[in-house]
Amino acid sequence: MKLVVNGHTLVAYTGGVEFDPALPCVVFVHGALNDHSVWTLLARWFAHHGRSVLAVDLPGHGRSEGPPPASVEAAADGLLALLDAAGVERAAIVGHSLGSLIALEAAARAPERITQLGLIGTAFPMKVSPALLATARETPQAAIDLVNTFSLSTIAAKPSFPAPGAWLHGGQRALMRRMQGQAEAGGLNLFAHDFAICDAYAGGLQAAAAVRCPAALVLGRRDSMTPPRAARELGEALRATVTTLPAGHSLMAEAPDGVLAALRALLD
Repeated sequence: MKLVVNGHTLVAYTGGVEFDPALPCVVFVHGALNDHSVWTLLARWFAHHGRSVLAVDLPGHGRSEGPPPASVEAAADGLLALLDAAGVERAAIVGHSLGSLIALEAAARAPERITQLGLIGTAFPMKVSPALLATARETPQAAIDLVNTFSLSTIAAKPSFPAPGAWLHGGQRALMRRMQGQAEAGGLNLFAHDFAICDAYAGGLQAAAAVRCPAALVLGRRDSMTPPRAARELGEALRATVTTLPAGHSLMAEAPDGVLAALRALLD
């Protein structure tokens, strides 16, 4: 589905069915150097079980046009504008990693419009080590390999989504390399940009205080990017339910059934 937001065409995956703005809507927001494809299983499940779905490619990511958001706050404003363009009055928002910060900020900016808030692989503050920021700026392909290693909790993750035998490390690395390559063709280091806006976001607890909807955190017990302890204060501020799964940072790939169960409990 294509939508014009702030003068740029954005693309959102609708779960394989025609989008119906009259249905209860759930919006999925991906993380750094990702696109809508990380949500395929979840998007399809909810789209075939009574909800409309928008799994968006953020501006400058995937097939969406325009520059990438300059900040988490700008991305949240863009997400609310996306709802306007789709004709959606109220929606649930689910975000992963950087996308979780964007979802949180959007829920704070329009508390009357957000019905449920799901934060996956989240933390606040979501600080990035200076060494990793420097690697992302100077040798982004090396940074991709490092983050890929950090994001999955085993060398060879148990086959799961998208199919038995899928190589999760290889698939995730290929996605990130494709996102980075597209951006570099336009003169932008997207990985360094996405990391930088995660690192700079300072409004998480103020945003949590403004949220009015039910919230859930889904965390990876072996997550070395956003370890569960780094989300404790945010979870308390949101009065959120917390589900901890035996996975690393890439929970949708490594623990798809557990993520789906946690989101069903939030959204059903």
